[in-house]
Amino acid sequence: MTQQQSRSRARTAPRWTVARPARPDAAVRLFCFPYAGGGSSIFRNWHTHLDDGIEVCPVLLPGREERYSEPAFTRADALVAALAEHLAPVFDKPFAFFGHSMGGQIAFALARHLAAVGAPTPSRLFLAGCAPQHSRVLRHELPDEQLVAEIREMNGAPPEVLANEEVLQLLLPMIRADFALAEDSVPPAEAQVSTPVTAFAGSTDPEAGHDEVRLWARHTTGSFESFELEGDHFFLHQPAALLDLVARRLTTPVPRPTS
Repeated sequence: MTQQQSRSRARTAPRWTVARPARPDAAVRLFCFPYAGGGSSIFRNWHTHLDDGIEVCPVLLPGREERYSEPAFTRADALVAALAEHLAPVFDKPFAFFGHSMGGQIAFALARHLAAVGAPTPSRLFLAGCAPQHSRVLRHELPDEQLVAEIREMNGAPPEVLANEEVLQLLLPMIRADFALAEDSVPPAEAQVSTPVTAFAGSTDPEAGHDEVRLWARHTTGSFESFELEGDHFFLHQPAALLDLVARRLTTPVPRPTS
């Protein structure tokens, strides 16, 4: 491959994360994983709640936003292997993972994979709006009408989006793939990490209430804590209280357990 071809390939290679905004002098990177149907734009304003010592790095998953033309992943093992490979260059300084709903399950699976292969691991896992157990229904198998009803019940999209048939036909394949991925990402009962875990639940979340979110304690040999914040399943869209807790834990790291 010529030098020109290498440069061309680098320009066209899909991005797996982006700093919003770039903070090259930050002490820690916070990689953020979206919920099913979501993208990196969820986290676009998070930097305004965090000081310059934290660089917010949303993860760019295939099948949405600038990667819309790529097929979305539906298997956790395939996605985790790809994330570990493509994010490795930016694990060059201390980092943590934040994941909401599907994103929390992916973050946990990736942390577990990194530990298994001897790669750098996150200093902390922030798991929000998710529980380490299967949902009451396999949403990815539902007919479109029932799937839309589930999204409406979760308050997962604005009413005008759910009423727009043309937009729905564009979004539903990605959402269905994401639900398949989320259902495949539920950890086995014996799965554990040594990373400290901070978990969050919305006070009126029908998906993952505080009791369900506390079940993550079984999946870490490190420290565990949980918080109930005001809001429904999508409480992260009012992030001030959430990010205050996140920031305090990133600027005062908990010592990692020794083996």
